[in-house]
Amino acid sequence: MTGRTVMKAVSVLAAILTTTVTVRAQAQVRVDIGIQLPAPPAFVVIPGMPVYYAPRTPANVFFYGHQYWAFQGGGWYVGQSWNGPWAVVEPVRIPPPILQVPVRYYGVPPAGWREWRRDAPPRWEGHYGREWREEAHERDWREREERWTRHEGKGCPPGLAKQGRC
Repeated sequence: MTGRTVMKAVSVLAAILTTTVTVRAQAQVRVDIGIQLPAPPAFVVIPGMPVYYAPRTPANVFFYGHQYWAFQGGGWYVGQSWNGPWAVVEPVRIPPPILQVPVRYYGVPPAGWREWRRDAPPRWEGHYGREWREEAHERDWREREERWTRHEGKGCPPGLAKQGRC
């Protein structure tokens, strides 16, 4: 290879890397949603669901599918850690099991939810439609969680075990 060919190859590689980094940065918007937890919260499984909630936090924080979900200010956010960083999630990208969490598991429900049934999910139809589908990977996750629950919760839940949390 000549010096000119090597320089051309390096330029092309640099352009590809720059484009990849730029696209990845634009794909998710990181935001501060005001959730500042001093330590990892204790998560409790929601009966009959593959979702966990943090009952002793001053925010609506859930754990599902190896990710942390927060409902704050009327919007949903996802993070790889219990304390963020948080990324805004479009309504169509919220997993159905998260949307099916009953109102009683929201530690800080919006004021408008007071008259809603506590044993039913919030009324998401306006934003999320009526066709909540469970994708194959979500069904697999739910089935693993159900097997763990049937064994009376002995051991560590699969999602938390993968993260080394127990």
